[in-house]
Amino acid sequence: MIPVFESIIPIFLLVLLGNRLKAHFAFEPGLWRGLEQLGYYVLYPALLFLTIFRADFSGVALNGIVLALASAFLLVSATVLALWPALDAKRLVRRSQYSSVFQTAIRWNGFVALAVAERLFPAQGPGIVALVMAGLIIPINIASVAVCAAFGGSGFSIVGVLRKLATNPLILAVVAGLVARLIPPLQYPPVGETLHLLGRAALGMGLISIGAGLRVADTLHFNTPLVLPSVTKLLVFPGLVLCFALGLGVPGSQLQLLALCASVPTAMNGYLLARQMNGDAELYAAIVTVQTAASFLTIPAVLAVAGYLGG
Repeated sequence: MIPVFESIIPIFLLVLLGNRLKAHFAFEPGLWRGLEQLGYYVLYPALLFLTIFRADFSGVALNGIVLALASAFLLVSATVLALWPALDAKRLVRRSQYSSVFQTAIRWNGFVALAVAERLFPAQGPGIVALVMAGLIIPINIASVAVCAAFGGSGFSIVGVLRKLATNPLILAVVAGLVARLIPPLQYPPVGETLHLLGRAALGMGLISIGAGLRVADTLHFNTPLVLPSVTKLLVFPGLVLCFALGLGVPGSQLQLLALCASVPTAMNGYLLARQMNGDAELYAAIVTVQTAASFLTIPAVLAVAGYLGG
């Protein structure tokens, strides 16, 4: 348990650093927005591309991992959607809030998972996280864009959803990474080293940017729009993934890595989507804050359960 905490502490120290830097230093107003955009459009895609390109999937229970994730994702998505009529009837969640509740229940911060996996499981960790990213990014974005369109007043549009997906930098990076594995001439070392340097910058700067976007005061206001997606993402989703993975025979260390991917908090990039598609971006930021703070305790707990079950 102590090694898990020690691996997570640097992640949260960088998040805390970003939060304090924004609170106490008078940087230019556009700095943090610029860093968000640089990470989303350049650094994160570079990291994702290189991780998938270099990943060694030999010995990985691909079928079990993909099926466990897909099953849990579909079940959670369907359940949260099915809850909307009851949430609306009892006035627990407003229509303008629902897309942010849905997004934060299904999105996951793959870059937090990468940072922890590199420390806890340096051999297979990054490759399996990359595999999870490749499997989840496209369906998560399809569902998120569709729900944001339906609840944001613009209405659901297949063309609009396809346009968003076709220009999503993370999806493009996943596809490019998979294609590049099939093209030997792209394995030119200087290009790989350039992407490696970009990727290293992405993790540190990305965690600082996450911290800058958090609002500590939001952790004190417990209500349904905050609690429902936080419990779903941090406890229900990893629990379902573990159940499905055990049933599918995913082995010990890979089970822990899968549990790590399932237990990380929601991703900050959904905030930009909420802002672009008339969602409640402020609520999204508040939920990210709550989940990030709570995950300091829930990630080690989920990994401990996975270690016990996998042992």
